[in-house]
Amino acid sequence: MNNIVTEQLTDAGRRIEHDSFAIVDNEAGPHSYSEQQWQVVRRMIHASADFEFNGLTRFHPDAVAAGLQAITRGAPIVADVEMICVGLSKPRLDYFGVATHQFIADEDVIAQAKAENSTRAVQAMRKAQRLNLLDGGIVAVGNAPTALLEVVRMINDGQIKPALVIGMPVGFVSAAESKAVLSEIDAVPWMVIDGRKGGSTLVVAAIHALLALAEARQKAAG
Repeated sequence: MNNIVTEQLTDAGRRIEHDSFAIVDNEAGPHSYSEQQWQVVRRMIHASADFEFNGLTRFHPDAVAAGLQAITRGAPIVADVEMICVGLSKPRLDYFGVATHQFIADEDVIAQAKAENSTRAVQAMRKAQRLNLLDGGIVAVGNAPTALLEVVRMINDGQIKPALVIGMPVGFVSAAESKAVLSEIDAVPWMVIDGRKGGSTLVVAAIHALLALAEARQKAAG
């Protein structure tokens, strides 16, 4: 098991994680998720100790498959905040050659947000689009609803077509609404948490689940 990159690095760590997953499986109750979707939801519950994600989490039918394909080919991950990039395991990302990007604190992003009286999150996503990181990439939003709304706008305007959008912003202003409009899109796969709940921790958990599934599929293929 030591050669499984997407698991804990020590035997003790793996035992604790596996025991935690077993507890989640036992206490979660019935669900309607596919086996692969449940791997994502289970890891989100594991990261938060919140069983409401069994039900609040929704998937576009192609979401998991699209995420696995994107990770396997080393597609970039564009996050709304640095916390997501910091939270993701670098060895797990490096295994697939996946790079993370976030532009929320860039000086040009801040200046443009002030000039247009918009948000840094909006301008950060526009910068990612100018750098051609969103087409075919994974968009990961855990904090800023305006970032997600801007991504939805660009998708609907035909400017971008990400491989997957993980839309899980937390909060009270436009958080639930941004996820609702994302879930109306058919052409681009998505994962959302309905309502106000969400956050960078949940996005990180979802991506780690996808990384684990991608490695398992790769090893099963021989």
